[in-house]
Formats: sequence, structure tokens, C-alpha cells
Amino acid sequence: MSKRRMRNVALAADNTLSFNQYVEKRKTVTLIPKSLNQETYIELLTDSTKHIVFATGPAGTGKTMLAMQAGVRAFKEGTVSKIILTRPAVGVDDERHGFLPGNITAKMEPWTRPLFDVIQEYYRPQEVARMLEEQTIEIAPLAFMRGRTFKDSWIVADEMQNATPGQMKMLLTRLGENSKIVVTGDTRQADRCEDDNGLLDFKGLVAAYQHSKYVAGVEFANRDIMRHPAVKEVLHIYGEI
Repeated sequence: MSKRRMRNVALAADNTLSFNQYVEKRKTVTLIPKSLNQETYIELLTDSTKHIVFATGPAGTGKTMLAMQAGVRAFKEGTVSKIILTRPAVGVDDERHGFLPGNITAKMEPWTRPLFDVIQEYYRPQEVARMLEEQTIEIAPLAFMRGRTFKDSWIVADEMQNATPGQMKMLLTRLGENSKIVVTGDTRQADRCEDDNGLLDFKGLVAAYQHSKYVAGVEFANRDIMRHPAVKEVLHIYGEI
């Protein structure tokens, strides 16, 4: 370790290294498309003129992974100073978290685990814990967003096929200066009916508007599935391919 790095590392009382002042970046973030739709998606994620990006389609197409990787890269490069994660907590009394143990991060852990899996590819657990404490990474349940404005932030809203139209509108109107919202979901796996589905509702509104300057999206198909080949076979079994 260089002298400059050593100056940034604090020694705790038990002579172990503390990462409170030193962030070890485990590896750089490289966004590599594996399909034409992924290439389009990455272009939208890295386009500074597109502040709201939608990605819909089946599981295994990279919607969440690429959204999180692009967010981590923006954070590492200093483009944003905060990463905000949200996801509808369907199955917990429609967003009522109070009876679950722990703080809000612990309450949301079952729903945000796929998002943190990506973050932990680039940061050590100690670093993630510190970033959560300092709120450079923030869990923001949809139920608690009203009245807030997210500035200088990268917001990933995952599994939004389970949001209501009201929740979707509330989320999208939280966007502040120098921020980007990435909305992902698979409308075929929605727990809400079509008339109460915020993702389907907004996609229809955008298509009808036809003059979007800041909003753009990509629709993934079964051919874009990049997980294990067994995923495609499962979808065949279910008759979705």
C-alpha cells in the first residue's frame, strides 16, 4: 500500500484497519452490452439528457444489473453523490413496514437484496455499511417518498410492475437537479391487475404523449435473456417463449 493510501487508513484501538476514512474501490465498472437492446439501454443510462429511463421485459435481461452498475459508475466518477434504491414491498400489507423488526434498511432488506448484490461486487461490506450510515446509499420505500426531492442522485426503482399509478406518479415527480431515475419491471410478473398497474399506465401515457424529451425506455425480449440457459428453458416450460 502506498504512503498516500496509508495516510487515509485509520487504525482502530485493537490495531485493525478501519475503513471509515478509506474507501477501497474493488474494481472499475465497465458496461458491456450482450445484445442490441442492452446496447440501447446502456446508451440511455449514460445519456445525460435522459433523466427518466424505463426498462421492461422478462427476467434475466440485465434490467436491474445494468441500472445498478451504471449507478455505481456514476457514483464512483462523482457524477452523482448518492444512490437511492426503492422497490414496491408487495406482500407486506401494501407498503406498511412498521411491524417488521429493525430500521427501515432492515425492513426493506428482502426487497432490496438484488440491488445490493450488485453494489457488493464493487464495495466491501464495511464500505457498504458506512455508505448506508452516511446515506450515500439510501433505501427509500415508496410509502415514505411523498414531499421529498432527490437531488444529485441516481435512483433505481426496481420491480415497478407492482406499483400503483399513484405511486409511479409520486416517484417520478421526486426528481430533482442533476438526478436520474431508472425504472425497471416485468409487466408479465405483475402482482397488480392491469387497471392498477403503474408501470403499464405510464408506458401507455408516454406512448400517447409522443414528444418526450427527458423520458426514454427500452423493451427487452426473450432473446435478450442472458442468464443461465435454463432460464430460457423454464420460460419455454411456462409457455412464455
